[in-house]
Amino acid sequence: MKNEKLWSLNIPIKKIVKDKDIKNFFKICEEKLGLVPNIIKTNSINKKKFTAFNIFYNRLMQDQNYLSKIEKEMIAVVVSSTNRCLYCCVSHGSTLGKLLKNSEKAKNILINYRVAQIKKKHKLMLDFVYKLTLNSHEINDSDRNLLRKAKFNDYQILEIIEVAAFFNMTNRIASGTNMVPNKEYYN
Repeated sequence: MKNEKLWSLNIPIKKIVKDKDIKNFFKICEEKLGLVPNIIKTNSINKKKFTAFNIFYNRLMQDQNYLSKIEKEMIAVVVSSTNRCLYCCVSHGSTLGKLLKNSEKAKNILINYRVAQIKKKHKLMLDFVYKLTLNSHEINDSDRNLLRKAKFNDYQILEIIEVAAFFNMTNRIASGTNMVPNKEYYN
């Protein structure tokens, strides 16, 4: 790591990682992504924090579950856009563009998913996510039933909720710390 400012907290980020598990995780990120995301670097300040974050993230976003990777990234993008989280809008907008092989479509989803050229099923999913992000207390059976009518099963609905909840938490951490997006996400 260079002498880069990753966030606005006066908590130092280790330039040389000594923990072999964290070091190995960084190596995997470099190989797969071509970078170590700043959110991973900042979580490395504490092994327990690092492990907990990555276990939950990987279970939701990397494992084959009930939603596709594209659907999960769409959720991450809409939650982040709704929360106006700079770090997550930049990073997940970039990832969605790569998954879709269409950065224009990804940016349209990021800016206003309602006018983006996506399936009606996905608009309903993102409407649910938007409402969950802004007014979670208003979610009721009619909202879940709309997803069911769009052919989402209850396992998928639970995953939609978990992914949205995870990114609401991450957005607040990234915004609260003024986390800086990796420059590579802008390419």
